[in-house]
Amino acid sequence: MAYFPAFVNLEKRKILLVGGGDIALEKLEKLLDFTRDITVVAAEAKEELERLCRLHSLELKRRRYCRGDIEGFDIVIVATDTIELHREIYEESRDGRVLVNSVDDTAYCDFIFPSYIKRGDLTIAFSTSGASPAFAKHIRLYFQEKIPDGVEDFLAEMKSLRKKLPKGRERMKRFDEMAREFFASKRK
Repeated sequence: MAYFPAFVNLEKRKILLVGGGDIALEKLEKLLDFTRDITVVAAEAKEELERLCRLHSLELKRRRYCRGDIEGFDIVIVATDTIELHREIYEESRDGRVLVNSVDDTAYCDFIFPSYIKRGDLTIAFSTSGASPAFAKHIRLYFQEKIPDGVEDFLAEMKSLRKKLPKGRERMKRFDEMAREFFASKRK
């Protein structure tokens, strides 16, 4: 089954990350591109994960996960090597409206992490619905090279104009022309 692509606003969403190893660190780094409302529960944590928690004032609970820890969270990422824990947390989440991502175990996932490119307000995501994260990574690398320089500044300008110009057909037409000109200038 394919996953529905959606971009979720993580503002006002509380996130729990369970695990402190390399994969948890990777997920934390991705989450930090979008939010700081993250709590980490890990009996043991990599030094870099601890550093990021201190740097971004994240709560790090140095202990094993306990039933009930998901209470009050909107999203839970389980990044451990213990499949049984993935299953337990997923089953516990079914009582509420908590979305769960169990790393490398789509059977216990409500959503998956795509491979993505983020340049200012531009975010492009790639997914194989869990079939091959390696392929998603390499197609991301391929397209990363295709993104024109200056896209961050161009989008900042568009965002500013969007706030100033009245909605309607004229604004849409102007923005379409600006985007067309931006890409035309990059092809030269």
